[in-house]
Amino acid sequence: MGQIIQEYLSGNRIYCCSNCHAHAADHEEVVSKQFHGRYGRAYLFNKVVNVFLGPKEERNLITGLHTVNDIYCICCQQVLGWKYDTAYEQREKYKEGKFIIEKKKMTKENW
Repeated sequence: MGQIIQEYLSGNRIYCCSNCHAHAADHEEVVSKQFHGRYGRAYLFNKVVNVFLGPKEERNLITGLHTVNDIYCICCQQVLGWKYDTAYEQREKYKEGKFIIEKKKMTKENW
């Protein structure tokens, strides 16, 4: 895979990978904390860093059918959540291009 180059966020409140503590998102990028993932509560973000995408797959979620990619930490390869690629219902379109990170898969830094 070669050398891993991480992006370090400079915000006051940062979410990190719970396994290796690589920065994943700034608190300012939180859209909602009212989501649920495979392991419980999850947050919806506009932007995340230090992740790579898995293959696209159709997944039937609580709010209907979506095309998503799992997102993995670039440092430890832990699955952190997923990226919404396509929402098939009009009321769910706001999620497209946004990211879910499961609360269980992240820690907080600088809080």
